[in-house]
Amino acid sequence: MSEGPALAAIDLGAESCRVSLLQWRNDEPHISMVRRFENGPRDHGTRGWRWDLERICAELEAGLRSCAELAPEGIASIGVTGWAVDYMRLDESGNPLAPPFCYRDERTQSAMEAVHDLVPAATLYARTGVQIQPINTIYQLYADRRSGIPDSAPWVNLPEYILHWLGAPRVAEYTNATHTGLIDAETRGWSVEIFSAVGLDRGAAPEIVAPGTALGPPRDDLRRLPAFAKTQLIAPACHDTASAIAGIPERPGKWAYISSGTWSLVGTVLDRSVRTPDAFARGFTNLGAADGGNLFHRGIPGMWLLRQCMSLWDRDRAWGVTELIAEARRLPAPEDLLDLDDPALLPPGDMMARINEQMKRLGLRPLPEGCDAAPQYANLIFHSLAARYGSLLRDIEQMTERRPHHICVVGGGSQNEYLNMLTARATGLPVQRCSIESSTLGNFALQWARIEQSSGSLSPQSIADKVSALAGVLVA
Repeated sequence: MSEGPALAAIDLGAESCRVSLLQWRNDEPHISMVRRFENGPRDHGTRGWRWDLERICAELEAGLRSCAELAPEGIASIGVTGWAVDYMRLDESGNPLAPPFCYRDERTQSAMEAVHDLVPAATLYARTGVQIQPINTIYQLYADRRSGIPDSAPWVNLPEYILHWLGAPRVAEYTNATHTGLIDAETRGWSVEIFSAVGLDRGAAPEIVAPGTALGPPRDDLRRLPAFAKTQLIAPACHDTASAIAGIPERPGKWAYISSGTWSLVGTVLDRSVRTPDAFARGFTNLGAADGGNLFHRGIPGMWLLRQCMSLWDRDRAWGVTELIAEARRLPAPEDLLDLDDPALLPPGDMMARINEQMKRLGLRPLPEGCDAAPQYANLIFHSLAARYGSLLRDIEQMTERRPHHICVVGGGSQNEYLNMLTARATGLPVQRCSIESSTLGNFALQWARIEQSSGSLSPQSIADKVSALAGVLVA
């Protein structure tokens, strides 16, 4: 690939989306972030919390066209990663029926209860290995059914929808499909039994493809740009977490990972899923890994808590994250910690009030209100996260009988050295800070491996080699 065509990566985030370009200069890879824009759901009142897909697509198109201008050598491929569970419903012509729902919409809570009346949660877990959460696609699809949307309306998860919008056929990339709660962990295909038991139309689901699958050229208007004349659309590991873990420059072994962003995901890479009653009771999930393995982790609210608080403080004072970390570091450890498994912390809204409501409910002293108390909230959140990381890693050690040697932290939270220090103290393990843009590195690594290997399944060694080559590359 050295001195060859460039690669383009789209990474969808619940808080920000990015378009990046990998180019070769003097036999060395260089990655530049061509476009970044903020993202977030909007409250549409009776129509619920939804994503502004029209704006997302417009921004992505602008980013790709900028990539075309910056890469006269041509662009070999485009890959897309993003958050899981959310999807787009399509009409008979393949056009969106409506803006997609956000997984935080409250409609899923009652849908989850209704699904469990048909199939007990423990049965679903035994079949899929996926943590029981109202955000899972299975509950969203059931909520569609209850609202009158035809079961037969085709659907496609959001990263794969972007590929479809760019010209690819409608598919479900395996790592992303595992997060739907509809994949049989043994067969690695759609569970006909679950579809039937819940009353969902199996025919509306996309075809499952492996990580790194090439899906053909982009649509005609993009192909008319010289840079995209020979481009292939590639489904990398479309689940951003799978790409982020693939972007860690170490082969799977005795290390644990923390994907620290909107959510904090604490886990390890295994050969097979763990679907024991103990894993179910502790809320752990099993998701597809980019190399064919299994991501075994537990998800909890992460920087979401701080961001929701900061949206309130910005009304009176624009606190920066760096400033908050520095101020929190000067404070003593809080006497009490948050219960991060509290479902009340999941929806958007007044997070300060929710934190204090929880403290009162637990018989603890609430924090002062107002933006002047911002460092106290940040300190409470950081200490609570580190303590929960420690307890989750002990859970993993007990269930897998493997003690990790160290922790690899990826994502935006990896830059928080104060939280890293607290994590090392709470876990007793060294913390290795990996790339803030690890999902982009994983995205590029899988594209690169596919370009060099035109057919067949990508080998774990091939992916690892590409990640190692990109490990020291900074995303400018």
